[in-house]
Amino acid sequence: MPLLISDLSGMHQWGEKFGGQLRAGDLVVLTGPLGAGKTALVQGIGKALGMLDITSPTFVISRVHHAAIPLVHVDAYRLLDNPMALFDDLDLDTLLDTSIVCIEWGSEVVQRLSHDYLELALEYGVEETERTITATAHGQRWSQFQL
Repeated sequence: MPLLISDLSGMHQWGEKFGGQLRAGDLVVLTGPLGAGKTALVQGIGKALGMLDITSPTFVISRVHHAAIPLVHVDAYRLLDNPMALFDDLDLDTLLDTSIVCIEWGSEVVQRLSHDYLELALEYGVEETERTITATAHGQRWSQFQL
């Protein structure tokens, strides 16, 4: 059952709560249309880790935010035409064990990193400001996860 979020501020708050449950080695894939709140969710995760300067990596594709547990934030949108060509160049597999990795638009490339990941599908709700989150667990780490 999808989780209903009232607005982008709520998405940020939920991301902070969710981020408090994450640990090094976790891989989260965010899907959904433009403006659905993917970056707001990652900003909340970053806040839970003590980071306040999370911005969208749309133009740089990947950002590493350093903290006790680093947060790697990837926006694979610009890789969709040829996802494998540049994705491997990001060298994310070397960061995965020691970081939390969040990949926006990553459903095409995630299995190149791991078969153990959580997919969060963000969609627009009935009201203009509402969003829904639906989680799909892949692998042992996420088998008991509930929204």
